[in-house]
Amino acid sequence: MNNLINNLIKNGYLKTDLIIDAFSEINRLEFLPEELEKEFMADIALPIGHGQTISQPRTVAIMLELLDPQRGQRILDVGSGSGWITALLCYIVGREGHVTALERIEELAMWGKGNVAKYKNYVENFDKGIAEFHVLDGKKGFPDNAPYDRIIVSASAKVVPEDLKKQLKIGGKMVIPIKNSLVYLEKRDEDNFYKEEYPGYNFVPLI
Repeated sequence: MNNLINNLIKNGYLKTDLIIDAFSEINRLEFLPEELEKEFMADIALPIGHGQTISQPRTVAIMLELLDPQRGQRILDVGSGSGWITALLCYIVGREGHVTALERIEELAMWGKGNVAKYKNYVENFDKGIAEFHVLDGKKGFPDNAPYDRIIVSASAKVVPEDLKKQLKIGGKMVIPIKNSLVYLEKRDEDNFYKEEYPGYNFVPLI
């Protein structure tokens, strides 16, 4: 376990054993451009091209702890970028789960898919289809695989997209940046969502 992960645990950002294990097994270095590989333990967002970034590890830890992903769940990952969060989620959901990754930039989507594929020997059953990747507008979600137990969005929207709300299971959880806040939603019924908001975050915009 590297110093970055130890610090995230020490400072209370990483708490759950399964998420800690995912951080330990899925190396952020594999999801960075070659010229930035030496920065893989830096607790900052880093550019991955096309005006996009790989999120700060502390922020990813906070988002995943709020999301509370579990073994066997179906999860939608919107704005998958270089694939780091997708790979973390694959490790967490395991062979009985499924992750649908959406990325609007084709080059990033294909790079992310290749990055996650590096982990087929570490992520149970990955080669038989834990993750699938689509080049699509993330605001519309992916209804073919809905409903989802969890939805995570890695780009900032102005409001929570209605399509994502509809594609979340009753009892499901969503974590999404809205403007400069991180928002946690829990679907109580079709028209009722419990909401918590955490200000002070900056993400690339959801386009």
